[in-house]
Amino acid sequence: MTLRMPSETAPQERIWMAFPSQGYTLGDTEAEADEARSTWASVAHAVLEFEPVTMVVDPADAEVARRYLSADVEIVHTSLDDAWMRDIGPTFVYDEGALAGVDWTFNGWGAQDWATWDNDAKVASYVLEQVGVARIESSIVNEGGGFHVDGEGTVLVTETVQLDPGRNPGATKADIEAELARTIGATHAVWLPRGLTRDSQRFGTRGHVDIVAAIPSPGVLLLHDQRNPDHPDHVVMQQIEIALRDTTDAAGRSWDIRKVPAPAVIEDDEGPVDYSYLNHLVVNGGVIACSFGDANDEEAAAALADAYPGRRVVTVDARPLFARGGGIHCITQQQPAPSV
Repeated sequence: MTLRMPSETAPQERIWMAFPSQGYTLGDTEAEADEARSTWASVAHAVLEFEPVTMVVDPADAEVARRYLSADVEIVHTSLDDAWMRDIGPTFVYDEGALAGVDWTFNGWGAQDWATWDNDAKVASYVLEQVGVARIESSIVNEGGGFHVDGEGTVLVTETVQLDPGRNPGATKADIEAELARTIGATHAVWLPRGLTRDSQRFGTRGHVDIVAAIPSPGVLLLHDQRNPDHPDHVVMQQIEIALRDTTDAAGRSWDIRKVPAPAVIEDDEGPVDYSYLNHLVVNGGVIACSFGDANDEEAAAALADAYPGRRVVTVDARPLFARGGGIHCITQQQPAPSV
């Protein structure tokens, strides 16, 4: 068995999402619930301009979900704790050309005291049953937002996620690299020391890479650029960039680093924000990108258009997503085309 995860730019069959059903993601008021549901629906409808969407909905929300989602969004039902499909869903791979899926162990981003995951830990297996492809079980705790690949053997990871004592206690880099090689065909790991500041605090993921960096094509690295020295991520990103300068991709290429500006806004009521344009979704012929009603939205969209030539950039206001702990990439998971 030789498994390989394709690049996110590879042809796709559909996008999987999960509809917010309870807890902090849905919110405490009807207005907050409406905002959450409307934002998830806006992302789904943006994706529909390019390819099909399947939404996993808790059976208790069957009626309300259909009110927010057009008839073109396919709905399937299983119990949910939360709605971050990138993290709770499977990672699709190819096994000698045949589609399969990795079912990571999920424990609420390191067994955090605010998270529940009894239902979410079963979502990846459910999705793979719906697709009808082989399930590859993994013993390590991992989430889709915690790594990024180029499809040619390179994987980006962060020490604070994969080596988190709440996820994989006692694991070494060699342990993680061996499992990533087995499950997604990663032959060369690039370790970032950490993630962004807000994401490292109590309600964060402890350092997901998908708001820090992305590989739009082999050898090219998009990097979050916090230009404002008043934001703690200004220093964090300098440290990350320094760490990356001495690394290469799996083919031995030095990185062509292209910086994408952080939004100009640097804080909200909770402190420094982790708003990031890096948390975008690549789809067939397009890019679904975060916007923030911000002065840097246009520059960031242009940078993404340049990084993904031939793809149309469509933006969705991601502020309601980031207020709940993530972005567009976090709530979506691509299913590659049957074979490449």
